Amino acid sequence: MQITVEREITMRLVVSPERGVDVPTRLRYRSEDPYAVHVTFHTNSPVPVDWTFARELLMEGVVRATGRGDVRVRPADVDGRPVISLELTSPDGDALLQAPAEPLSAWLEHTLRAVPAGAEMERLGLEEGLTALLAEGDTGRNAERNADGNAERNGGPGGDQGIEDSLAEG
Repeated sequence: MQITVEREITMRLVVSPERGVDVPTRLRYRSEDPYAVHVTFHTNSPVPVDWTFARELLMEGVVRATGRGDVRVRPADVDGRPVISLELTSPDGDALLQAPAEPLSAWLEHTLRAVPAGAEMERLGLEEGLTALLAEGDTGRNAERNADGNAERNGGPGGDQGIEDSLAEG
């Protein structure tokens, strides 16, 4: 079963120490993509701005400063209110956004109920997929064996036509 956890919050884009702009933001987590969180910023632009990064980064960032490169997350306090600061860097520019800590943490908690930390690999279905792939391969090979138990494929007994034979014919 696939689970999606979404929440709309308002983040504050810090323009200067004295000024910020409210940015409607959609947080989205999908159990079929269990390692990632998807954040969509609805700016004044006709096209929303989408960012995807590791859920683990956000989980750690609500407790302590973390991140390197394009995404950094840290807890902070603004005017006596707890916030989570999200610093984003791209070739198009940098942005510092602040989310109210309570709704962000509550949403994150819901994602952990959907897929607990450490259980992400189970949600990917890799083991089931690999088992099915191997079973399919065994079925195909077994069907191509002749009465002597030898593999029989396009080139007759012994498997595929050898590369030497095809070169000699060509």
